[in-house]
Amino acid sequence: MSQSFKTDKEWIVGITGASGAIYGVRLCEVLLELGFHVKILITEAGWRVLKEELNWNVSQRQETLKKYFSLFPGEYSYFPIQDIGASIASGSYQTEGMVIMPCSMGTLAGISHGMSDNLMERAADVMLKEGRKLIVVPRETPLHMIHLENMLRLSKVGATIIPAMPAFYYKPKTIEDIVSFLVGKVLDMMGIKHNMFTRWGDLDESKNGFDSNRGN
Repeated sequence: MSQSFKTDKEWIVGITGASGAIYGVRLCEVLLELGFHVKILITEAGWRVLKEELNWNVSQRQETLKKYFSLFPGEYSYFPIQDIGASIASGSYQTEGMVIMPCSMGTLAGISHGMSDNLMERAADVMLKEGRKLIVVPRETPLHMIHLENMLRLSKVGATIIPAMPAFYYKPKTIEDIVSFLVGKVLDMMGIKHNMFTRWGDLDESKNGFDSNRGN
């Protein structure tokens, strides 16, 4: 993706302890590449997953974030998860919205029940009470009734739920292709233009073997 401008718009991106930390990292990269200011939140379990899945050095957190994000045109700010006094804990602080990607079932439960035990939950609660965008990307399987009910509760109060479900119609060849698809779906809901994946209408149906006259 190309970058030709810098915007003063800010988005909050939360990364929790669910598997799939690469989703949140890639979203941060894309937003920073597009010139956005990204407010980054990572739970303690999220840091553990970043270490296990991406081999991040989590003992020096600020230095690690600088290593991966400082070279992009946009700006980022990192807030410790217990910093309840942070700017984004207040509804008076203006942001475009918040994405939690991936979202663990524990964080999902806390938000759906109006808890504000940490900055992740509080910032999400602010999005809901202020009528701003809250996009939640749950990553868990299988799901039991409590998980599903918590998603329903959030959906009823205005949150958008985007499960981490890949598509295969565009014939992904790498893990990066699969990650880019989900990040692109999130960007769609954020109202941000991108070229992260090939859309169905953009496919050359004959070249790719699709028959528009074929039944379901």
